[in-house]
Amino acid sequence: MDHSLTHRAGRRSAAGIDAIGVVVDNPDHSRFDLWVDDHLVGILAYRIEESASMTLLHTVVKEDFGDHGWAAVLVRGALDGLRESEVQMTPVCTYVKRFLGQNTEYLDLIARPDQDSSTTTGA
Repeated sequence: MDHSLTHRAGRRSAAGIDAIGVVVDNPDHSRFDLWVDDHLVGILAYRIEESASMTLLHTVVKEDFGDHGWAAVLVRGALDGLRESEVQMTPVCTYVKRFLGQNTEYLDLIARPDQDSSTTTGA
């Protein structure tokens, strides 16, 4: 699996200043890191499965950077990197699940979709 992911995304800060977030895969710590300027502002922890898919476990953004959309930047960057690397994932993190519900273009990355009544087709 390629661990060289770097994804850049812009975000307007609370002060009205444009900031650039960089999402970097950090395989030594099994997580994606979100950097803004020289600050580590968030992480998305994962576990690599035997099938070479990835389970997305937990998203954390530092309190000082909360409520400014940085979690979405982090998750979007991680998912874009998984798509580029052709890696499937299983969302365990509730934030990632919510993000997927609002950004359905990433649903094809799910390795094992939940088998409940909401995913069954039929009349």
